[in-house]
This record gives sequence, C-alpha cells and structure tokens, in this order.
Amino acid sequence: MRRWLYRWSVMLAGVLLPAMTAIAATDNAPQRLTLQAGGLQMRVQFAPLRYSFDYDGATALSAADKGVLWQGEAVQGRRLKECGGHGASFEISNSGGKIGTLSIQLTEHRARLVFTALQAGGRLEFRTGGLAPGYGLGDHSITNSHRNTDITGYANDHMLADGGLVRFVSNFVIYPKQGVGVVLVDPFEKIVRSTASEIDQGVEHARTQTEMNYFFGGTREIYAEFLHTRNEDGYPVFEPKAALFGLGWEAFGELGWTTSQKTVLESVERYRAEGYPLKWIVIGSGFWPKEKAFHETTSFGLFDAEKYPDPAALLDHFRREGMVTMLGLRICFVIGGPFTQDGLDHRYFVTRNGEPEIYHGEWPESPYYQLDAHNPEALRWYLDLVKRWTKFGVDGYKEDLYGYTVADTRDDKVNPINDDLMRHGIYIIERTGYLASNGDLIRINDFNYDENQDRGPVNSLALAYSGVPLLYPTLIGGSFTEDKFSTTRTHRMQVYMMRNAQWAALHCGMSLGEPPWSFPEPDVARVMRESSLLHARLQPYLYSAGVQFSKDGYPWPMAPLPVAFSKDANVYGRENDKVRGYEWMIGDALLATPLYGDDYLTADARDVYLPEGRWMDYDTGTVYDGPKMLKDFAIPVTKTPLFVGGSGVVLEEIDGHTVARVYPIANGSPAQFHLDGTTKITTVAVSVKNWKSPSVIDTTTGNPVAGAWARHAYQFNVEKGHSYRVQ
Repeated sequence: MRRWLYRWSVMLAGVLLPAMTAIAATDNAPQRLTLQAGGLQMRVQFAPLRYSFDYDGATALSAADKGVLWQGEAVQGRRLKECGGHGASFEISNSGGKIGTLSIQLTEHRARLVFTALQAGGRLEFRTGGLAPGYGLGDHSITNSHRNTDITGYANDHMLADGGLVRFVSNFVIYPKQGVGVVLVDPFEKIVRSTASEIDQGVEHARTQTEMNYFFGGTREIYAEFLHTRNEDGYPVFEPKAALFGLGWEAFGELGWTTSQKTVLESVERYRAEGYPLKWIVIGSGFWPKEKAFHETTSFGLFDAEKYPDPAALLDHFRREGMVTMLGLRICFVIGGPFTQDGLDHRYFVTRNGEPEIYHGEWPESPYYQLDAHNPEALRWYLDLVKRWTKFGVDGYKEDLYGYTVADTRDDKVNPINDDLMRHGIYIIERTGYLASNGDLIRINDFNYDENQDRGPVNSLALAYSGVPLLYPTLIGGSFTEDKFSTTRTHRMQVYMMRNAQWAALHCGMSLGEPPWSFPEPDVARVMRESSLLHARLQPYLYSAGVQFSKDGYPWPMAPLPVAFSKDANVYGRENDKVRGYEWMIGDALLATPLYGDDYLTADARDVYLPEGRWMDYDTGTVYDGPKMLKDFAIPVTKTPLFVGGSGVVLEEIDGHTVARVYPIANGSPAQFHLDGTTKITTVAVSVKNWKSPSVIDTTTGNPVAGAWARHAYQFNVEKGHSYRVQ
C-alpha cells in the first residue's frame, strides 16, 4: 500500500512540476530520481546514493560506485522528503542509522548539493566518475608537477596551504573539453582527487553544512557560475583598481631588507629619469624600527627614525608624482612586539587547545602569534591598527604571510582582512587566501634565475584556470640582495632578465627591482625598457579585462587556450616543460606567445599555435589564418611576443591619452571596454570595407574623430563612456 501511495505522489509531483521527473522504484530495482533544469539533467540512485549528470543530451559526468561517503562508508537516501521544480531533499543514513540530510538544487548550469550533518566532524566525500584533462587547484597545481598545468592524477587527502610555495588555495577544477567544473566550498582540510576515472572532493572533518557544486556548459557559463558561488558563499571577487595595472617598482628587488628613505627616493627617481613611467611602488620591508621586537610589517605607524626621518614627506612626494605607495603587511605579531600584549589580553590570536598558538617560521625569525581574522573583534582591532599608516599617506599593502610551520590553520586566514581593505578602496597585492579574488593583483611565489623557470608560467596559468587571473609574476629577476645566488653579471643572467621582462609584461602586474642599467650587455636595458613600456601602454586594455572578469568571472586578463578555445583539440597538452606552449588570450584581441621556460638561455624559436581566426604579428603586421601551427617560429629577445586577433581592437595609453588601436583584421564584433573613472562602457564597433581610407564617428556625440595609421593599426583617441564606429 505504501509503495502504491509513493508512486502516485511521485506522479502527482511530475504533473505539478513538469521540469522535474521522478521515477519510482519497481519491486526489483533501486529507487531513482531524475532532476532537470534546462539542458542539465541529474540522475540520482538512492541505495547506495550515487548520481550522474547529462548536459544537452550527452553524458557530462558518470556516476561512481559510491556517490556520497561518510567516514569512508557509502550512504543511502532512505526516503524522498520533498521535491521542488529542480530539486529534492533526502534523509541520509549509513549502517549506523540516520546521519543527516542532503538537498539538491539544479539551475541551468549548476548543481548545488548541501549536506547537513546531525553531528559535525565526520569525513565526507562526494564522488563521480572521472574526466581529463583538468586544470586549476591554485598553487597546489605545482605541487603535483611544476611542469604541467594538467592536474590529472592529483590526489591529496589533506589539502591545505603550507605557508611556503602553496599560499593561495583553490579546489576549483575545470574540465573545459567536457564542459564541467567542480568545487566543494570549505576553507579547512580538504580531500581532492582528480583522475580519468574518479573526481572526489570532500572534507576530513565536516562542519554542520558542507556544499558541493558542479558547473556545466561552455567555459563562460562555468566561470559565471563559479563567480556566483564565490560571491554567494563569502569568497567574493572584487573589481580591481587601475593604478596597479601600470608599471611598478619594488624596493625588495634592489634593496632587500636595507631600505631607507634616501635609497628608496634615489632609486625611484632614477627610474623615472630613465623614462620608466612608474605608477606604483612597494616598500615591503626594512622600514620598521631597528629593535628586534619591532621587526616585521606590523609595526603600525612606527618607522625607523634614522632610516626614515620623514616618512610622511616621502609618501606625499610620491603621491604628488602620481604614484601609489604600498607597504608590506602581515598578520604575525612578534612576541614582545608593540601591540602583541594587547592582542593577547583580548584573545585576538589563533589558539590551539584554548591557548594562543606560537608560530615558528622562516620569516619573521622571531616566534610570533597569528591574528584570528575570523573573530570580528580581532578583525576590527587589526583594521584600526592598519589605519595608523594612513596618516603617513600609505595607499595600500602587499600582503605576505610566509613560512609558518603550523600548516593546519584554515586557508582563508587572511580573506576577511583583504575583503575589508578592498571594500574601503585600499590597494592590495594578495598572496594568501582561499577561492576569492580579493586584491587588485595576486602574485605568484618569488623565484630567481637559477631556479626552474617552467614553474613561473605553469603557476600563473594555474591561478588563471582557478579563477584568479589578475596575475603579478613577482618582480623581474627576483631579489639580488639575499645571497640566494651569485649576482655576477653572466650572459645567462642577462638573457634571463630580458626573457623574464618580456613574459612579465603580458600579465596584469609588472614591476622592476634590480636596475636594467646595471647590466653590461646593452640589449638588456633596451629590452627591459621596451617590455616595461609595452606593459605601460597596455594598462587600459589590461585593466578593462580585469574589470570585466570581476563582472562575469571569465579570466579575461589571462585566458589559457583550453579555456578560450575549449573545442579545439590542438590547444591541449601544450602547457608543459616538453612543448612549452605557454600561450594565453588577453581580452578578446591579444594572444600572448612568450618564449619562456627553463630553456630560456638557448631557445630562440617556439612552435606557436594560432587558433581559428585571423591573426596579425604585433611587430611585423604579417597576417596568418588559423588554425595553424607556426613551426619553429622565431622569437628573439628583441621581439614582442604578441599576435592580434578576435575583435582586432586594443586600447593603449599613449602620451597621456587612451587610444583605440583598430587592426585591419577586425571580425565585426563590437569591442567593449571599462575605462578608469566611469561606469559607462566604451564601445568600438568596426564595419570597414576599404581599410585604405577608414573613418571614425563618435556615436555618442555624432562628431567625426581624427585618426591615423601607426604600427599596423588605425588609431584614435577615445573618451570615457563614449562609443565609436570605425567605417
């Protein structure tokens, strides 16, 4: 009788809610349920609980033998509690009885599974069949292999930051070939496996609620859903600020720990005199009082009186010169430091077994406590301390929590601080965090010329795959002041400086440290300067791509080719130390093709892949029709490693003006840009039949606009929020 009533209840749900179909059990078959939203269909089996997904009529994710595991044991959906148009809720049990509930909600491109445990603390896993290749995992991608962006084979039952190479953690993985993305949202110890036969994400110690997400569709739909999930779950993506997309300088690269007001000022002024249009500087270290208890970057408002006799005047000078000034900032409080006792008295630091945890790390060398930023009172206290810097005119901070040896603290230990500072318009270069993009730039870990150079591009691309594409590949050349390598000006070192500058110029952030004019080979200073000027010119284009990313989640500033051209089989398997096909799209019109990797000293050519479309060599104006592999394509150190395609419209800053450069390969798609200082979109539409005599109309005013040919493109000045037609 009960089975008959159950069948009729399911049939009634199908009548009232046609978007969802429920299929009842027969006497000899397990209970099953099919949910559907648009082209996304989810099939659920109750005993054991397992599930699969179809998208647009094809299998997207197959079911695993065990779909949900609690304490390593497969669970069952004992009974259907309720149904919605695209969702259902189950009572979940294992051999010990009821353990919680599972709710499922489908939208057109997302399946959201929320497990609510009766008792927190158990090991929880969500499993499906596998896919390959996969990309993402933040810094963890380079622990699997420093030399390949494909994370297939990754298996980690204790995924957390390690305080060193791995400081930005993301368990988001995208499978662009199959149109699938996955992420379990949890900042604590995670379980992540990604193989061709299994995708498993879970937590070692589940909290009361655990959320698992599956995304489906094209890469734009997947990243849009991932953006929505992050913003919804408290790991937001912020709109970046324009200044940090310009050319920068870091004191650490040239001066290390021994900075002073005099040396900082002299170095910055020399760069400007040499024609480097600096927009931001970082004094990351050495400004604090000399006593050991004051060391670190949490001496809030306290400078060394001898080395920095008038810091307010120094910062005011840089501001009047149009530069943003940033200091280093951490959440460590040295034992005996100026504010540490206050933090102890109010229990503002991370605790273990009820007592403040004492950390020992590479930096600071002294033992220290770590701020508990998830304590609202501790967060307010810390942010009030940060405000002490504002009276000196500090504009922002390079966040850098490093070298802690107790690695089982939560991954989002810095997130609340960066979130608040970004909300208040403070400039942030982030390094440590979980899932969010809550800085104007995110930097990869420092590396120098004597290290494996494939790590740099693999690390940058992995972060872009992970949904944090506002990349800053740290300062050019690394630090020359820490005795980590010989600073003898060898030929190898000088080639490295040029290749490193060319690669860095194509990221959102680029900065200098060791002076280009300190190298004896004349090409070094010339190539480093030209790369710096290229980056400075591209600032409005890079910034516009960064703003668009914050609005739709797609990694416009650095879209790896498997993301940008996911259906093209030729783009896969190239981002590794064998092929070194480190290419990416910047916006919709620039293809970056830097020659980089551990063969930088001897290589002068690469196999460059051009996807479908027309592509123009940025330097020569030569046009190629894709898809096409340019075998052994020459990329000497003097060549700009860029091609133009797509909309064919690029913005540059030239002589203080924002200039639209329209290349004669435009595909007719209107290009849209976000310019600093306005919320109105600037649009450039192209409809040219005869490129010998184009003309430009400002369609906002109806007036003609003067233009001219330069460097293979027709260019004209644009005004913020105006729209243009090239005809």
